Amino acid sequence: MSIEWTDTTSAAAATLSAIAAGGAWWAATRSAAATKALTRIEDERWKADRTPQFDLELIETGNGQALLQLHLTGPDSLERLDSITIKVGDDDRNLSGVTPAPGFTRADLDNFVWGPFKFTHGANETDEHGRGPAPFPLDVGTGSRFAMQRTHPGPWMTGRTQGAWQGEYVGKPIRLVLTCRRGKMKWTLARQLENPLFDAGT
Repeated sequence: MSIEWTDTTSAAAATLSAIAAGGAWWAATRSAAATKALTRIEDERWKADRTPQFDLELIETGNGQALLQLHLTGPDSLERLDSITIKVGDDDRNLSGVTPAPGFTRADLDNFVWGPFKFTHGANETDEHGRGPAPFPLDVGTGSRFAMQRTHPGPWMTGRTQGAWQGEYVGKPIRLVLTCRRGKMKWTLARQLENPLFDAGT
């Protein structure tokens, strides 16, 4: 009888030990999950509180040329951005079903800037299509300038004049997308600039 009692006691102790171990594992798992969730919430709050703020201004310089003045105004707690990438965006036309003209490719349509302004090729290491300059860092309270120019009709737009092409964008904005990075944080900001009235004589 004492042997059976000892066996029963040992079995019960083992069961309780297993339950305790399971409870400790579950508690640790919940604690780790809670810590992870709290860290994510804090990261999101940090990111939201430090969303970059910009002043953007387009200054025409004549002959279809312009300068984009960009100034990182805040917030002060952001201190700096490690990298800013600016890209000029397209209008809302749907090109998915458009067949490229003979001698041209889908890449020609995709690379073309469908908007009133593009960045000037070569200036600030801008790509050949005029989408945007090379990424650059910036401290809060400082800025930079980038050369831009009015777009022209695509080479496949036979008979389309510069005036007719720019006329399609009268009253429509210049679209920009800024991708900003600070450490592991990333912000993607869509901004619009007023499109100056096109002067066909320039």
